[in-house]
Amino acid sequence: MTKPVRIRSIAEACGLSVAAVSRALKGQPGLKEETRQRVMAVAQEMGYDFSRLRGDKVKRVLFLLHRQHDIARALPFYSLLLLGVEDHCREKGIAMSFLSIGPGDNVEEQIALHHPDALICAGYFESTLIMAVQKTQLPMVLVDLWAPGLPCVNVDNQRGGYLATRHLIDTGRRRIAFLASTATHYSIRQREKGYRQALYESQMIMPPEYEVIASPLVDTSQSLIAAMNELLSLTEPPDAIFAYNDVTAIAAMNICEQRGFRVPQDIAIVGFDDIEPAAWSRPALTTIAVDKHQLGYRAVGLLLEEATAADEMLPVTLVVRGSTGKVRKSTQ
Repeated sequence: MTKPVRIRSIAEACGLSVAAVSRALKGQPGLKEETRQRVMAVAQEMGYDFSRLRGDKVKRVLFLLHRQHDIARALPFYSLLLLGVEDHCREKGIAMSFLSIGPGDNVEEQIALHHPDALICAGYFESTLIMAVQKTQLPMVLVDLWAPGLPCVNVDNQRGGYLATRHLIDTGRRRIAFLASTATHYSIRQREKGYRQALYESQMIMPPEYEVIASPLVDTSQSLIAAMNELLSLTEPPDAIFAYNDVTAIAAMNICEQRGFRVPQDIAIVGFDDIEPAAWSRPALTTIAVDKHQLGYRAVGLLLEEATAADEMLPVTLVVRGSTGKVRKSTQ
């Protein structure tokens, strides 16, 4: 059986990049007509299967995740999001593939290897990487991410940060810290806004050392441990912590136990995302529930709807468990 002709083979024959050949075959802009005609002629001579290009329907979606994400820590969240993408793709007869990329990669080349018709970018991407992805001129949707003028789907991160902090206030806590790994990710900044909003409405001012962003110069896990120890070593340590996600919140509870702080008696802790381990931890973790599957499912929906500037937001829910103790006054 004859092997199908691949775009890489055509690119080598033409002396062009895989990305350029992919654009030529799909009739996308960005190439001289003379170059496009040459690519088409070489492809025909080599026996390329042009039926793969018929129709405007999205047939292949590429899911992009930044290589900066610590996969071990990110997997409980992004695996369910990815399943949402895969479920919707399967329903519509769309093939899905996965690619981890970083700013040092030849992004166009790496993407072209997957021959996608559309892209989904999930989680943190710096602006320069987003611009590199946009150079492919493929339809794209952002999920758990926001950028001006691009279609995206997110959860209501600010509302979640507000609910988490409001709950801590309602349990009688008055020294509430915010713990995060970075200040650059859109969703984390929104959660911090919710934290600040709840404090402002309650006329509560926290000292600056209660807002701890882990150092970017070391491993994420190590930097979060150092940040947590920094909080617990303060002359007046916090009596509550809103951690930007559940993995960090669970790590914070473990450090509290090691340092002799009881949860929730000495320190109440709230996370974000409601990953499965949140319910297994001891005590079980109070958190903000996020429909991770629906995030991925709707990302594909926006692609199929050909949304060009949609900004869709999914609701969040406070899930109260043992890590925050009993509410000491009625919720407003």
